[in-house]
Amino acid sequence: MGQPAVVIPEKIYFKIGEVCDLVGVQAHVLRYWETEFPMLSPQKNRSGQRSYRRRDVEIALRIKQLLYDEMFTIAGAKKKLQLENRETSRLKIVHPEPKEDRETEHGHLRPVENPTLFDEEELVEFEDLDEPELPNFEAQEFLSPERREALKSLAAQLLELREMLKTDQTREAERHLLGR
Repeated sequence: MGQPAVVIPEKIYFKIGEVCDLVGVQAHVLRYWETEFPMLSPQKNRSGQRSYRRRDVEIALRIKQLLYDEMFTIAGAKKKLQLENRETSRLKIVHPEPKEDRETEHGHLRPVENPTLFDEEELVEFEDLDEPELPNFEAQEFLSPERREALKSLAAQLLELREMLKTDQTREAERHLLGR
């Protein structure tokens, strides 16, 4: 009775229709689950639309598995999820798959030009600070390739969030100028 594995796209937020397609239930079912399962709590934007995070999608998939495949009642599924959340409440490090095209002949990853979180004009110079010099993480191979990839993935997600915030600020400024 097991369902095939669902591949969740690499996105920060999902609309309710996208989650419905991934989980395989209708929107009213997801909304009902939100009332019964406190751990399923999507954020709502200014217009009241739900924005599900990846964790919300994972929880919805688990709820469906408990209810439809393992035949739990709502109360039983709620207890099971609470128990699972207590057992896995510690921080997990996600290791993305290394990209083969970046490996050297010795199996090491070549440095990649990393995007920055701030535009050039947004950077503030802090000169004359008596800060200790930071170690050169790249030269000392301070971080493992897996952790380096995880940090790069996080940086990419932060850049995506930054762009979303910029877009939202631009829309808000346009609304203000148009007097809406």
